Amino acid sequence: MKLEQAIDGVQRHLRGLRNSEGYWEGRLASSALSTATAVVALQGVDSATHGARIATGVRWLMRHQNADGGWGDTTVSGSNLSTTLLCWSAVKACGGDEEVEASTCVTRADGWIRNKIGSLEPNVIQSAVVARYGKDKTFSVPILMLCAICGTLGERTNAWRRVLPLPFELAALPRAWFGAIGLPVVSYALPALIAIGYARFFNVPMQWWNPWGWLRAALWELISPELKHLQPTSGGYLEATPLTSFVTMALAAAGEKEHPCVPAAVGFLVDSMREDGSWPIDSNLATWGTTLAVKNGVRLEPQEKAEVVEWLLDQQYRELHPFTHAAPGGWAWTDLPGGVPDADDTPGALLALVKLEVEDGRLLPVVKAGLRWLWGLQNRDGGMPTFCRGWGTLPFDRSSPELTAHALAAWVAWQGVVEEGESQVAQRAVEQALIYLERTQREGGAWVPLWFGNEHAPNEENPVYGTAQVVGYLCGGGELAKLSEGLLKRAGAYLVRAQRTDGGWGGDVGCPASIEETAVALQALIALAERGLGSAGEEVLERGVRWLLKATEEGSAFPAAPIGLYFARLWYYEQLYPVVWTLGALKAYQKWRQGR
Repeated sequence: MKLEQAIDGVQRHLRGLRNSEGYWEGRLASSALSTATAVVALQGVDSATHGARIATGVRWLMRHQNADGGWGDTTVSGSNLSTTLLCWSAVKACGGDEEVEASTCVTRADGWIRNKIGSLEPNVIQSAVVARYGKDKTFSVPILMLCAICGTLGERTNAWRRVLPLPFELAALPRAWFGAIGLPVVSYALPALIAIGYARFFNVPMQWWNPWGWLRAALWELISPELKHLQPTSGGYLEATPLTSFVTMALAAAGEKEHPCVPAAVGFLVDSMREDGSWPIDSNLATWGTTLAVKNGVRLEPQEKAEVVEWLLDQQYRELHPFTHAAPGGWAWTDLPGGVPDADDTPGALLALVKLEVEDGRLLPVVKAGLRWLWGLQNRDGGMPTFCRGWGTLPFDRSSPELTAHALAAWVAWQGVVEEGESQVAQRAVEQALIYLERTQREGGAWVPLWFGNEHAPNEENPVYGTAQVVGYLCGGGELAKLSEGLLKRAGAYLVRAQRTDGGWGGDVGCPASIEETAVALQALIALAERGLGSAGEEVLERGVRWLLKATEEGSAFPAAPIGLYFARLWYYEQLYPVVWTLGALKAYQKWRQGR
């Protein structure tokens, strides 16, 4: 195997992806769903001013319709109901400039939807969307709203009645109550709750004599300014095209085109449109991508390391976050103002600072603040949520195994800086997290992650990725590996069973293999082998490396797979993922082979 040459090739490729400031901005997949929502939002605000952009976006959607008539979240994704409904509605409502082609596109989509749910009847569409998302209204309500705006959910008044109501008035309550009052949307979707909830109220007015209607109308005057307060200076809520688009189109549909947050939101959508007419789901994952590159062994000169450290220190939040009210000390996924500190990027930054091995007198208070932030976020079940403690009733606010293991790795890596008065807090956090991981490990040894999935796996889960990440984090420190020996052995056995006969791994047993999943699984099994905890023999590892070298053309090509999940089952891929994880796996294998 040409291992050394391949590693050099991956290193060169990854270093070449750095931007001019020395960090990794990455590039997210263009998204049909984002493009559809942006087009409808711009149409709702000012179709004349944005006519050229709308037409370009519609043409992109038509060019990227799948052969079966539907749309997937990325250009390499299979068709799904949510994205197809949004794109179908957008082309139907906004495709006037391309009348003949748009009509053909809509007809093909009609057929896909009929085959999927049996009918184009509005009530059938509503029932299918609600069934897909259950009690979590974070995405089902925005989809139904867009369909109502575009005329694909029936005649106007009846269409809006099919949009499930959202209690926008609850946003008037103290923010500290939100985790306990059972909001039907996840914590990061508060702007959508407010804007869409009001749009539905506006378009389905209550009887004049109903005092609740008078109260809700009065509360809108109180709550409306909150949308501007929650809006970052970039104009994009969470830097996300779908969320920003949904808020914008809701306000336009509610007669609020002049709302103070609309100009900045429209500016964000205009600025984030790509030259080909598409939009990504988010501006970038710069912090996440940079820490992944560092943790997976990118080659950096001393001055380059110092520059990355400087950049990472600048990304830590030093004040109470205006959106989530998160305490100071965390990191978000992006360097842009719409980011929110979270429990994956914070340990990622802390571990990257360890890996960079740069002496800097500013590190100690930064690290301590990060550790305290993570301790304060830990849920009562011992696991780590993404953004807000206690918001555990909906899927994307619950504790997650890979986030929990990531925090564990950071706690152990920096345990030497814990102050004496906090040692008990730190120890209890570790103990509770290990209990959580033991409780959430499946009988076969796997853990299921929150923010990654696989379209080909049962329930669209990705136990290979989740298990591999937990294993990697637990093996990062000797103490953790000893404390979790039984968990790690069971996890290793699952990963061995999940390997395909060709040597690769997919999201679960029997799934098509990807570079990303093969690389993380291989790296995890090597980590177990180094500690004598794995059941993977030399042949398993060699077959995995051979598959990886072949799939990447010996470290020169990195086709990405849509395994990322964002904003309630919205799939994406990121150009950095196959590169950084391939580098980590190949370097781990090289080290393991040299140490035998």
